[in-house]
Amino acid sequence: MLTPVLLGALAVLLAGPFPSLLSRWSRLRRTPAAAMLLWQSTALAAVLAALGAGLSLATDRLWTPPIATADLVVAVLAGALTLIVLARLLLSAHRTGTELRRMRRRHRERVDLVARVDGGVSVLEHDLPVAYCVPGMTGSRIVVSRSTLTRLTPDELGAVLDHERSHLRARHDLVLEAFAVLHRAFPRWVASGAAQHEVEVLVEVLADRAAVRSGDRRALLAALVTLAGSAAPAGSLGSAGSSLVARVEVLRDDEPHRLQSVSAVVLAAAILALPTVLVVLPWLTGLRD
Repeated sequence: MLTPVLLGALAVLLAGPFPSLLSRWSRLRRTPAAAMLLWQSTALAAVLAALGAGLSLATDRLWTPPIATADLVVAVLAGALTLIVLARLLLSAHRTGTELRRMRRRHRERVDLVARVDGGVSVLEHDLPVAYCVPGMTGSRIVVSRSTLTRLTPDELGAVLDHERSHLRARHDLVLEAFAVLHRAFPRWVASGAAQHEVEVLVEVLADRAAVRSGDRRALLAALVTLAGSAAPAGSLGSAGSSLVARVEVLRDDEPHRLQSVSAVVLAAAILALPTVLVVLPWLTGLRD
């Protein structure tokens, strides 16, 4: 009976309090790949714990005969609760995915109507400097304004385009969509927006890192300053995206931070292993008995 309680408490902890606490570790952004792995492990562990709590309670009541009527009732209720959690996840995934794909499809259609294509980039006649990408399964778009072309140097423009190509190549849109699904699926009194916000920052940091690997760090920094304040449309990923100040700080830091990276990976593995062990271990013990 203790395992379902532990799993339920772990699900609540990993959905709200732990992400809020983890988001305060701002230096974690300096190792963005390890940080992303940690956030993904936390989210997956929360789902496993939430589903495992109901499953373990149901199997605990039905594992050892004789099975009383009360045990059967508890098992049915626990199974129903598990199905509700799963249904909320699937419904959230359907709604979030449908809304995002519809939004992006419409935006791509509008861009195609009003923009001219130059070197595979859609150029809008606009006085505000903007640069963003619109992901899509059947065709993505990288969009810049005419003002962006005139105000950025060739090196700066190249860094910005590399940033956007990195978003599309790594499918950062799917990463963000997964966290949006989880945030929407968990009840408001449980879910924390910290995870979603931090992942939004991390995908930008990862794209920044990819851009400077093939370009000039100072060029990207200058481009980000020029593009500051230009918000990307909903559903797209923009160069001047989340937490520009934090991204500039990370870009200026070129240290490897290997110890922090290893620590984050080990913590990610431990967090993911915990609900797995809590679910599997009682079953293995029961089989041995």
